[in-house]
This record gives sequence, structure tokens and C-alpha cells, in this order.
Amino acid sequence: MAVTKQQKVEILNNLIELFKNAQSIGFAKTTTLTVEEFSNLRTNLREVGATYNLAKKTLIKKAIKEALDIDLDLSTLEGQIGVVCSNEDAVAGLGKVNDMVKATNGEKIEWAACIFDGELKGLEETKVLAGLPSKDTLLGRLVGSMKSPISGLARFFDAASKDLETQGKATVSDLKVEKKEEVAEVKTEETPKEEIKAEEAPKTEEAPKTEEKKEA
Repeated sequence: MAVTKQQKVEILNNLIELFKNAQSIGFAKTTTLTVEEFSNLRTNLREVGATYNLAKKTLIKKAIKEALDIDLDLSTLEGQIGVVCSNEDAVAGLGKVNDMVKATNGEKIEWAACIFDGELKGLEETKVLAGLPSKDTLLGRLVGSMKSPISGLARFFDAASKDLETQGKATVSDLKVEKKEEVAEVKTEETPKEEIKAEEAPKTEEAPKTEEKKEA
């Protein structure tokens, strides 16, 4: 069924609006995607705040020029062109399409170009960008790395708790009290200070007084 002029205007305006609000825009050559595959792709894209639309190359070119003032020539590409617009995470939408590119070995859908950070990127750069992890993936990795030391700390306290049970202690503070007691005991066992002063040297016996003179 032929598209009327009015319908073309509506499609063009819709594309212009999409392009103005997109964080990134990917262009993929679509050849033999089934209705089910196309539906699954759009569902996966909606989950990450992205959209996928098919449109004529001439309308895509006009919309890109008007929305972003970028000259884009898709006339040499064969087949239909699918446009993926990532509205929340610039990489997430590209990544979802890239998953299907890999799943079909590029036989049903393949990258052509993309607009990323306001610049038109060629095929090779597009492949690299589409292969980058999304923000959610990076956040998940960060949280995982943060949990590692926390898990280690939890294991430490668990081991400490078991040690306390083994020793019959209720809390760590009991151990501290015990340590203080041990220190006190050690102090009591220290060499006592001289309790007795050095024995006084025995007094020198006084020389007996000269015997009284014998009676005359």
C-alpha cells in the first residue's frame, strides 16, 4: 500500500522529534527479520528506554538534517534501514540491537552507522560503541566489587562469633575484660618490690667494759 503525502509528513515529523530527544541514534540494515524477531527486538529496546523504527532512507536523511543538521547518505545501503533511538542510556539501545546482530551473525540485521555524542560515526566505530557495556551493567559490576570486601568483613565477624561461642564468651567486650584481667594477673606476678629492707647489719657487739679493777 502506497504511503500518502500526508502520511510521509507525519512520519517525517515523528522522526525529527525522535532524533531531537535521542541520546544516540543507530542505523542498521534490516533484510530478513521475521515479524516475531522484529517484535522481540522492539520489546527488548523498550525495556531500556529505546525505540526501533523502519523508514525510507530519504525520510531518515531529511529528518537527520532538520533535527541535527548532519548530512547523512544512506542511498548506497541495500535493504530497509532500521533506526534505533536510545533515549535514556546512549549505549543501552545500541547494545540490544548488537545482541541481535551477533545472534544472527549479521545475516538478518547489520550495522551501517550511528550518531553518538552529536557526531556521525562510521561502521567500525559504531560496532565498537554498540559493544560497550550499558550504565546498568557497569553499575552492577561496581556494586559487585563493593560487596566483596563487605562479604569478607561478614565472614570475619562470623568467625569471631564462633570463637566467642567456643570460649564461652557472650560478646567481644568479655574478651576485653578477660584481657584486662590477664594483664592484672601478670602484674601481680611481677617481681615484688623489696618488702624487706636489706637486713640490717648486726650491731657490733659492744666490747665488754673493762672489768672493774681488782680490789686492791
